[in-house]
This record gives sequence, structure tokens and C-alpha cells, in this order.
Amino acid sequence: MSFRSRLLSVMLAVVVFSLTVTGGAFLRVVYQDALAKGEHDLDVGVNVLQQILDERGQQLRSNVAILADDFGFKSAVATQDTDTLRTVLANHGDRAGADMVLLSDLSDNLLASSHHPAGNALPFTDLLEQARLEGAGVDVIVEAGQPYEFVLLPVRAPNLIGWVGMGFLIDEPLIEEIHTLTRLDISVITQPSGDTPSYLVSSRRGLANQVEVPDTNAITNDPDYLTRELALNEAGPQQTLALVQVSRASLLAAYRNLQWQLLAIVGLILLLTTAAAAWSARSMSLPLTRLTDAARRIGLGQRLETIGVSPRGEIGLLAGTLLSMQADIDERERTLLHRSRHDPLTDLPNRSSAQECITALIGQGQPFSLLRLAIDRFRDINDTFGYALGDRALVTLAQRLANLPSSDFQAFRLSDNEFLLLVHNVALPDGWEDRLLNDLSDPIELDASPFRPSLSAGEAHSPAHGEDAHLLLRRADIALETARRQRSPWQCYQPGQDEQHFRQLTLIRDLQEAARESQLWMAYQPKIDASTGRVCQFEALMRWQHPSLGFIPPDEFITLAERSGNIRLLTRWMIDSVCHQLAEWRRAGQPHSVAINLSAEDVIDPQLGQHLLSVLDHYGLDVEQLSLEVTESAVMQDPALANRCLNELRQAGLTVAIDDFGTGYSSLAQLKQLPVAALKIDKSFVMSLDTQPDDVVIVRSTIELGHRLGLRVIAEGVETAAIAAMLCEFGCDELQGYLIAKPLPGHEVATWLAHYRPRDILPLA
Repeated sequence: MSFRSRLLSVMLAVVVFSLTVTGGAFLRVVYQDALAKGEHDLDVGVNVLQQILDERGQQLRSNVAILADDFGFKSAVATQDTDTLRTVLANHGDRAGADMVLLSDLSDNLLASSHHPAGNALPFTDLLEQARLEGAGVDVIVEAGQPYEFVLLPVRAPNLIGWVGMGFLIDEPLIEEIHTLTRLDISVITQPSGDTPSYLVSSRRGLANQVEVPDTNAITNDPDYLTRELALNEAGPQQTLALVQVSRASLLAAYRNLQWQLLAIVGLILLLTTAAAAWSARSMSLPLTRLTDAARRIGLGQRLETIGVSPRGEIGLLAGTLLSMQADIDERERTLLHRSRHDPLTDLPNRSSAQECITALIGQGQPFSLLRLAIDRFRDINDTFGYALGDRALVTLAQRLANLPSSDFQAFRLSDNEFLLLVHNVALPDGWEDRLLNDLSDPIELDASPFRPSLSAGEAHSPAHGEDAHLLLRRADIALETARRQRSPWQCYQPGQDEQHFRQLTLIRDLQEAARESQLWMAYQPKIDASTGRVCQFEALMRWQHPSLGFIPPDEFITLAERSGNIRLLTRWMIDSVCHQLAEWRRAGQPHSVAINLSAEDVIDPQLGQHLLSVLDHYGLDVEQLSLEVTESAVMQDPALANRCLNELRQAGLTVAIDDFGTGYSSLAQLKQLPVAALKIDKSFVMSLDTQPDDVVIVRSTIELGHRLGLRVIAEGVETAAIAAMLCEFGCDELQGYLIAKPLPGHEVATWLAHYRPRDILPLA
């Protein structure tokens, strides 16, 4: 939507809202005033009706009182002269204008009545009861479907000798008289007890006598009328009500007319407002439209000298600001372009620039080499000297790279401590790589302390190693990683390293699914007591049968798991799998003990002990059925934390052994402090024990050292009977190796135990 349309819409919306709110409030006041007037008229009508009925009742009571005090009438009542009584009642009723007269004796039987046969019981028992209690009864009664205002008084001579009553008919002439006087609709309804109500008389046309309605609420809550109720009788078998009503249509007639008039006025105002708003919007939006077009053209990169608007006022100021902004944008784009293609710390071109440059050289068909450089142990530099000094080392190295001959070399910064040197294929002298690394490794002054950076480099060539920027960078990175692993300063990419790299990525990716898809399984290799030949424990060894790559050696995938952060996932799976197997053996009557291997990450995991105990408890196993084996190198990564965690495991009742002893870098002082119960001599010293005298010295010394420290000594890699005999002679406590058994699946252990004979292994007496 254009600015003009939005401005016009806003102006019209404001006007419409204002008119709607004002008109709505005005109409609401008129509406409420009309209804309030109707309510007031109803109150007046009820008062008029009540007053008329009261006056008629008072008049009727006076006439009845005169008749009851007449001596001749009392005499006739006393003698029960029926003819005389009938004549007197009729004459007196005519003079009083009564529509109904009656006389009863003390037994409540009618002596004479204008509407009932003589001898019948007095029909108005509630009225009679009221007269007895109060001395007179005045109420509205319904007789033969017609309402009467009736008065019943006692006849005394001087004692009570009877009851005389007269009633006025509440008929249509009376109702019409009140209707004419108040201009309100009057209706009289009755509702017998437990029956449906009906109209007796009404000034509303179309409501005939005795018309039944569903209930009283349908009358009093008529949505077309405002209604007031007036109870005409206080007691009796049926309730009689007078309804005073006024039509809503008549009350709101003026309101309806006002609505149409107001609607016409609003329409006219909207028409005029639309025309005025359209003119105002056009005059205001035209300069803005020109400014918008100018801003769009500036955004597209077009240069503008002037903008066709008046230079005066805010519009002129905005036009000048746009022209000034145009110059600022040009400068900012140059700055942003430089920042997007250069590293903010060293100001060397970044990875994006390197990829573009490599792609351009490939497109030109020019051969070149990529040298990917990294500072070794850069994290230690930051930890030792601080990040500010670490940044200074990076800047210094970047300056050295940038100062190389620009025609031969082009330097880039790829990441935190990695740089890229693009070497054009020119005739460089032999040994230039070594000289380059020596020059780059000159000491750097960091906080008055000279620091000599150690660099590793990976090399890739184009087109020999690829003709794609991403492929060449990746292969240079593979060569760099190879140099780091081999602790070599320089490595060139070799064909086939890509496949090894992809294999590692595949294994790291598939490790997380291996446990869930039952690709991993546990093998168990027995350990025997060197003195008795009895099987004392099994070592749990993890195996992986990959669905496409086949059997994966444990050394390969466990190393990858440690590097990728998945080792704790494998450890949790191994613990659960081993405990499940122990529980199965226990149910089969074979309560074996199993040793599991822990990685460096596991040794410093403070949650490991709690997890081990919870799994053992879940399977109902004893702590003695599980022991732990930890390598020296794992302990030495963080000796203090490892010692604390191992102590917690030992206090929980788990036995700990040092695995691959002799291949790490632990000192005797550290070994003495560790809460271990056994040493396991690495198989590299055991497998050639019968042919290498040096290994004999190492093994014999290790066994003696372990015993002096109060530790059991286990030898792994026992593959010949001669080696087993030598170990027994040296006093080794336990043996493990292929001579005894290869690692077995859990379900084959029972079969192997059934056929195992210690005398076949050891020279037992």
C-alpha cells in the first residue's frame, strides 16, 4: 500500500472512529432516556391504577357498610326471609352500582346471591377468612373468568348473624378508561395454583379473555413491552395480577428516526472528509514519493546530484540528508567489503578471500600450492600469557607472513591459530620449507619474555591434489592433522588420506547409533590364578561389527570416541551390558566377576560412581562382582581429579587396577597415592618375555615392585606355555592371554568353563 493510501486510510479511520464513538454515545443516551421515560410512565400508571382501585374499593365498602347497618335488612337476615333478602340485595346493589351481591348465614351458606344458587357454600373462603380476622374482607376475586373487586362485611344484630358482600366488575370499559387516562396498556391475568396463567381482560388488542400463555414470565418478560406488575389479591387459590405495559416500539420511535438522520449526517461528513483527506494526502505524499524514489535509486547504487523537491522545510532537509547519506553509504560499503574479506585482528584476508582466490587460480589453470599453518599448543599460550598476549603473537606471525615476497606468497588467516599460505609455483630453492618455518618461529617478545612459537604445516598442490577450493583446503587440513599426530613440523598430503579421514568421520557419526542398533557387543576374556589355575575373573572387551565397514578394532573406535566426546556414551552402554550379562550368569548359578576398562574421561567423571552403583542395584548385583581397570595415561591427564574420583569409587566398594602398566609416565610417588589394588603389566613386555632379556628384567621388577606395594600383579598377553611358566616362577598373581582363551561372547563362557582344564595351561604339581 502506498504512503498516500495509508495516509488517506489513517485520516478516514480517525474520522470514522470519532463519528462512531460520538454517534454511538449520543444514540445510547437517547436510547436510555427513552427507556427511562417508559419506566417513569409505568410507575405513574401503576400508581393511577392502584388509586382508582382503592377509591372504588372504599366506595364499595361504604355501600356495603350502609346495607349491613340497615335495620330492615338485619331483620330480614334474622328471619331469613329469602324473598325480602333477594329484593333488598338487588335494590341496594343497583343503587351502589355493584355487579355482584351475596348474603350468607353463620354456616357460610348462601341465603341470596346474584351469581350463585341459594343454599350453596360461600365460594370465597379466603376472603371470608380475611373478614373474620380483620373485621372486613377487601380483595380481587375471579368468578366465571371475570375479575371483581369484592368487599365482604359482617352483619351484626348485635351479634354476628351473617355476611354480606358486593363486588365491582373489573371489565374492559374500566381498563379502557385507565388506558385512555395513562396511555398505557393494562391487562389483568390470573394464575390458578399449579395451572397455566391466562388473560382476564386487557387493553391490548388481540388478547381475548381466557387466552392461555405458557407461564407468567412469558407475559411479564415480553421483549416487545416494558412491564410493571401489581398484585390485585393477597391470598387465594389463584393469583391475580394487573400488568401495566408500554410498547418498546412506541418509546423508541423517535430514536429510530434519529438513527436514520444521524446516519445521513455521518455519510455526508464522510464524503466531505474523504475529498479533503484525498487532497491533503496527495499534497503531502508527492514530495515523499520523490524522496522515496531517490532513496530507492541510491539503494540501487545510482548516484544523484539533486532531488526534485523544494529545498525549504523538513522535506528539503530530508533531501539534503539523503544526498549526504549517499556519500556515507559509499564509504561504509568500502569498509564493510574490506571487513568481510579480512580478519579483524590481523587484517589478513580471511577464509572467504582464500576460497575466492583459489577458485580464480583454478579457473585460470595456474598451478599453485597451499600451505596450512597452525601454532602448536596455542591454548597453552593463552592460558600462560593471557589472551591479549596471545593475540599479539597472532598479529606478529601474521605480519611475518604478510612481509613475505608478495609475488611468490599470499597469506590468509583461516581460524583462531591457523593460517594459509598460497605459494605460486615459481622456482623456489630446495629446503625453502625449513627456512620458512625457522623464520616464522623466531622468538616473539611476550610481556618481556621471549616466546618461540612451534608451528606445524600441511601441504597440498593444485592440480595434483584436486581442482576445487574446498577439496584442496580440506586435504591441506588433513596433511596438517597428520603432522600434528606424528609430531612432525611438515607433512604433504598423500593419496588415500582422504579415505582414512572419511572413514574416521563415518565411524564418529555411526558411534551414536551403534549401541541402539546392536552393532556393539561385549567379549569376555578370562583371568586365571597363577598358582591354582582357577578362573578368578573376566575382562570385558568391547567389540564393534559395523554393517558396512565390518569389524572395527577397539583401539580405533575407542580413540575416535574419546576425540569426539562420545566415550561416556559408550561407557554407559558397556556398564549396562556387562551388568545385564552378570545378572544372567547369576540366574544360571554362575556368579562371575568382571573387570571393565575406563577411559580418561570416565576417570574424571564425578557422576560415574553413582551411576555404577545404581546399575548394580538395578540388576541386583554385589559390588564385588565388578572391578575397574584404568590406564596410567588416563590417570596422568589430571592426577589430582583422577585420584579424588578413584577414591570415591574405592570407598563405594569397587576394586581398581592400573592397566597397561609400564607404558605411561606415572611416578612411584603418584602410584603410591592411587587407591589401586592391582597392577596389570602391558602385553608389550609379556609377549616376548622368553626371547627378550630386557623384558625379563622389566617384568620381574614390576612384579616385585607391585608385591612390595601390597598390590596383586596381573600379566596380559600370555600366549605360550613357556611364558606362563616364567611368570609363575616370577611370582605373578594372575595370567590373561590367548594361551588361556580368546575373548568369548557371553553365551559361550559357560561352555568354555565346562571344558577348561588348568593342567593344560600351567605346570601344576
